[in-house]
Formats: sequence, C-alpha cells, structure tokens
Amino acid sequence: MTTLTQKTIQHHIGGQDTRGSWTRTSPVFDPATGHSQAQVVLADAGDVDRAVKAARAAFEDWQDVSLTRRARIMFAFRELVAEHVDELARIVSSEHGKVFSDAKGEVIRGQEVVEYACGLAQLLKGEYSDQVSTDVDAYSFRQPLGVCAGITPFNFPVMVPMWMHPIAIAAGNTFVLKPSERRVVRRVNPDREVRVRAGQRHGQARAGPRRC
Repeated sequence: MTTLTQKTIQHHIGGQDTRGSWTRTSPVFDPATGHSQAQVVLADAGDVDRAVKAARAAFEDWQDVSLTRRARIMFAFRELVAEHVDELARIVSSEHGKVFSDAKGEVIRGQEVVEYACGLAQLLKGEYSDQVSTDVDAYSFRQPLGVCAGITPFNFPVMVPMWMHPIAIAAGNTFVLKPSERRVVRRVNPDREVRVRAGQRHGQARAGPRRC
C-alpha cells in the first residue's frame, strides 16, 4: 500500500508562504472520493494582524501607482486568467465537486469582473461643476481607501474573490482574502502565481482560513 504525502496549504503574506503561529490544520477533501487531498493551515489573530500590516505596508506605495500602470497590470492579469481557464476549472472541480463545464463558467464569470477592472481608470475620474451657486464651485475626486478585505464562501471559490480583489486593487487599494477552509483553491487565489506574473507581487495577502 502506497501512502501519498499530502500538500500543506499555507498562508501567503507579504509575498511569502508561511505557516503562521498556529499549529491547527483542516483537511481539504476531494468530493469525488471523499478522501483528504490537502491540509490547510488555520490562522489565529496574530496571523491576521500580520496579513493586514503587510497589506498596509504595500498600500503606501501602491496608492501612488498611476491609473495607467494599474490598468496594465489588470490587462496582464486578465490575459493570464484567460490562458489558464481550463486549469483553474479543473482545480475548482477537484476541490468543490462541480462538473468541469460549471467550474469553467465560474472562472469566466470572475474573468468578466477583471475585464471591467481593466477600464476602471475611466470610472475613477472626478467631477467638477462651475458656479453651482454664486461664487461656489463643486468638485469631487476619488482616492484609495487603504486595506480592503474579503471573506468568501465555499460554493464559488474563484468567482466571488474575483468579484472583489480586481476592483479593490485597480482602485489603488490592497486586499486581504480569507477564503473558505473547505475550498481553498490555493493555486487560483489572487495572491498566487497568476497575480505575481501579472506584475503585482506584494499588494495582497491571504491569511486564513481562521477557525476558533
């Protein structure tokens, strides 16, 4: 009988994988077999704090990156997602149990939000109104908020995170993702290889899942 060594899915903080300070793990099951295919490291409050601090440190530089450069990164990310749609769908199918066609549809729905984020520079323009009242002008402009966070469910492990992080990052924010410990989909989390290859290395962090 051959025993396979299961992979361990760690936190990803500040561009680095880390086990964090907690020793507890949770199994990630293959729905097709009912067998555990990986172990995900759970987070404690200290791990979450480190993720937020890393995202905050990245924000200091990222908020000043031009809209043009942010758009280029989103375009590069979109091309990488499109290139790996089938691979991402197979991972979703493996961890979630969806049939391949359904999983692929999920990835494509997420890709559509990335495509929307590619044009976010146009939507981030401010407004100016001259003489709204006597000697009074009115104007507005949009600024990044800082560190954003997403807590996503198990049933759409790719689509729901991709509803969140492309918009947040294109708008000049940084992002911390807490995925479900049941469907981690490590290789398609926005802080992984696809995001790195697109050009943004440390703008996001993943800490979690956290279970008390």
